[in-house]
Amino acid sequence: MLALLGFLTIIILLATIIMKKLSPVVALVLIPSIVAVFGGFGSKLGEFIISGVKGIAPVGTMFIFAILFFGVLTDAGMFDPIIKRILKAAGNDPVKIVVGSAVLAMLVHLDGSGAVTFLITIPAMLPLYNKLGMDKRILATVVALSAGTMNVLPWGGPTLRAASALEVPVTQLFNPVLPAFICGLLFVLFIAYRLGKKEKARLGHLEDVDINTDVGVQKNIDKEKQKLLRPKMFYFNVILTVVSILVLITGKLPPAVIFMFAFALALVINYPNVKEQRERVDAHAKAALMMASILFAAGAFVGIMKGSGMIKAMATAAVSVIPNSLGSHIPLVTGLVSMPASLLFDPDSFYFGVLPVLSAAAKGFGIPAVEVGRAAILGQMTTGFPVSPLTGSTFLLIGLTGVDLGEHQKRTIPYAFATTIVMVLVAVVTGVITL
Repeated sequence: MLALLGFLTIIILLATIIMKKLSPVVALVLIPSIVAVFGGFGSKLGEFIISGVKGIAPVGTMFIFAILFFGVLTDAGMFDPIIKRILKAAGNDPVKIVVGSAVLAMLVHLDGSGAVTFLITIPAMLPLYNKLGMDKRILATVVALSAGTMNVLPWGGPTLRAASALEVPVTQLFNPVLPAFICGLLFVLFIAYRLGKKEKARLGHLEDVDINTDVGVQKNIDKEKQKLLRPKMFYFNVILTVVSILVLITGKLPPAVIFMFAFALALVINYPNVKEQRERVDAHAKAALMMASILFAAGAFVGIMKGSGMIKAMATAAVSVIPNSLGSHIPLVTGLVSMPASLLFDPDSFYFGVLPVLSAAAKGFGIPAVEVGRAAILGQMTTGFPVSPLTGSTFLLIGLTGVDLGEHQKRTIPYAFATTIVMVLVAVVTGVITL
């Protein structure tokens, strides 16, 4: 019964969001709540929601202050000369810009954090897309694919969870899939190239676009915006940004705390006047509050699904339907369904709930448990995490790009699934996954 309710909740949620019948924040709160009440959990609903909100609170707090921080830097004009140089390097070629977006996301995601990747890559590249009139959905897609594939790294969350659940060294899990991982990255670059080519064909000739003007800054900029620019603070703002990122990567402080300090310093140094500080906060409060509401709604959703036991029941049900004839192919099946499974299971539920059962079943057929783990990390919350409604990073990505969740999922899921299939095929060819 619980498993049925869980799958019903996920299906209705995805359907209403993709079909635009409900906004994400409404769907994430109402649908699981109604199902939970129907399932007899009405008395504990508040407890479930608060638990989930507490879990998402650090991400929500980080997002709010990150939006305010980067908003202040944008007002001060820090990104204008940086983007101008990037645009000069890419020229007017959408192909170079899209591929550059993918490469930048891959490099930034070396720290293993999806939130950091999106917070750095999107603000850096979005002005180029706006300047040339390029489709922002392409930016969301290529950044999602790049970050998702890079999440397979040994220090990525899914790989660490899989190694812990199977009690094997992380190198034993990752090293054999390295060829598949590299091919996955190359395939993402190929997708970026193809999307760039299509966008170039759609836009036509762009030679008349003046790439020598500051991106995002019009020649006839109004006086109010001109007053906000702080060109003399450019190097300070850059240093503050770099230091914040380095501290974040080292893990010395929680991300929320880092952006709190960074925002406070950026605001008071760029705009020492208290009235100006208040105006800068007000200017970006709407965007911060809008996305924070979605993040906390996602926390409520996850809290209900976990607290009610629906996710655990779904994991058990998913494993029970595997017929004996497929027993010897458990690693292959796991790899093929790993990416779509990101839409149903959060990483903890999958890697600590489903994976141990799958690996135990594989052992019964003489297949090493670690093989199932290798197959799982090729898609479950790797290529699948930037499209899953179960992760706050997905909402961070669409919030920064201004892309609708349904549109992002419809456009990105096929490419993410294709990337997983490519990596699984390479893993089969190299003997990492046996047939």
